[in-house]
Amino acid sequence: MKYADIKAMSSDELDAKILETSKDLMELRFKASTKQIKNHREIPEKKKDIARMKTEKRQRELENK
Repeated sequence: MKYADIKAMSSDELDAKILETSKDLMELRFKASTKQIKNHREIPEKKKDIARMKTEKRQRELENK
């Protein structure tokens, strides 16, 4: 996910997307532990997406103060 896409989301959409991506990451970890995953690069990509979304959320919080 690109940062421009994240910036265009509302706060509620951002919260929902963080939750959804976290669930996807958990499923990927389970698949990796049972050797069912084909592309292992998905795990770090999901982690980075979550970090980008949380960073944007925090920046919005700081701007509103």
